[in-house]
Formats: sequence, C-alpha cells, structure tokens
Amino acid sequence: MKIKKILNFCFLLFFALFFFQQCGGKKGDKTQTPTNALERAKLNVKEGRGASLGGVFRRGSTNYEFSTSNVMWRASLDTLDFLPLSVVDYSGGLLITDWYNNNSNNNESLKITVRFLSNETRSDSLKITVHQKKCLTNSNCVVSILNSKIEEQLITSIIRKAAILEKKPKKK
Repeated sequence: MKIKKILNFCFLLFFALFFFQQCGGKKGDKTQTPTNALERAKLNVKEGRGASLGGVFRRGSTNYEFSTSNVMWRASLDTLDFLPLSVVDYSGGLLITDWYNNNSNNNESLKITVRFLSNETRSDSLKITVHQKKCLTNSNCVVSILNSKIEEQLITSIIRKAAILEKKPKKK
C-alpha cells in the first residue's frame, strides 16, 4: 500500500516537472522585439517560429516541374518499360525495378535503381545501380552490385531518348 502511494507520488512529480518544463521558453530581450505585428511576424518566420505564405499572391517566376514535362523522367520510364517497377517516386527522384529474370538462367536476376540528381539532360544527372541476385536454392541467395556495361548502356539510352523528347514540339 505504501509502495503504491510512493509510485503515485513519483508519477505526479515527474508529470508536474515535465509539464512545467514546457512552460519555460526562450527568453529574449523585449526591447529588441518589434512592436508592429507585421514586423514581429516576419521576425518569427525568419527565426523559424512561424509560418509564411511567402509569395502566394504575388506573380513571379515559379518553376513547377511535373513528371510529364521532365524529359529525363519520361526517357527513363520509356527505356525501362519492359521491366516491372517496384518503386516510382517522382518527388524523390527514384525509380527501382523489381527483380527481373530473362528466363535464360533462372538462378540469376537483376534489379535496376535510377536516381535523378538533376533534371538536366546530361549523363551526370543520373546515377544507375544494377544489383544482381544469384540463388543456389530458393532460400540461399546472394545479392551484389554488378559492375558492368549495363549502367553505361542505360545512361546512353536514356540521354538519347531524352534529347529526342526535348526536340519534339510540345502539345498544349
């Protein structure tokens, strides 16, 4: 009975300390805080303590890039269209295929990862990794990164296709 009271007291003490700890805050010099509400709001946003709608109502140059207008993305999808895709993340700039086997050797499969480093049509805008899985049995598989000409061939193919897509007139 006494132990239960001690545990309850400790819990309440911990809760009270935790709760009142949160009431503190960063104390600053009040003479440096602007009195104008707009200036205070700008200062809060600058210090990361608020939210801003930025230039929502201003007309400016915004550059929204959608997957249909990105030629590198479209060229990569066109090049890898014969493979099943397991991850397609445009906002993260990532394409990952599922394991692919061309039926010539059932013990070996390939998986291709394409990372988009830039939207520019250049060979250094892509990082392609090819993984190879070799299985001795269904449960005994070894996965390794395959260093072969497949990466270079894929990059070349994607860049060529992207260059062709860039030159095509855009339909509105």
